[in-house]
Amino acid sequence: MGGNAGLAKLATGYFENINVDAEGVFSGSFGLLVKVEGSYDSAGKLAVDVEQMKGADLAAFLESDDGREQAMESRRRWSGFLDEATGYNAKQRGDKAKEDAKKLSKAKSAIKMAHKSMEMMNVDQTTVDRAHELIAQLEATMEKGEFPTETQVKKLNDLF
Repeated sequence: MGGNAGLAKLATGYFENINVDAEGVFSGSFGLLVKVEGSYDSAGKLAVDVEQMKGADLAAFLESDDGREQAMESRRRWSGFLDEATGYNAKQRGDKAKEDAKKLSKAKSAIKMAHKSMEMMNVDQTTVDRAHELIAQLEATMEKGEFPTETQVKKLNDLF
């Protein structure tokens, strides 16, 4: 894709009023998409912030001449942009989001179980220290917006 510069170039095919800052973050708009701002994060994942019309503005937009058609075109452009920028279609993006949510859920559950196990069981200090180390690693990964691997979660689960 060519990093943020390539992403900004791609955005020009889908949105209007494209502006790009020094870091290559683009912003633009189209139809009911008041603001679309995007870039690739440090992990190479697409990060987008979208602001859509709401309330009275949305109602007025939809009731205007060709408002509904513009709304449909906004949706089509947004979907097309995501398809091309991510390399995944809508179903694949949904499946990936579910997979990522499952990874987060498993990690949070493992952390909760580790704390509960340390509270209820007679666990030696070495195991407690190792558990706290693994918990810190998992939490640091999640704080960075990344998803823990199954191996990281398994290491914590295997302690108990």
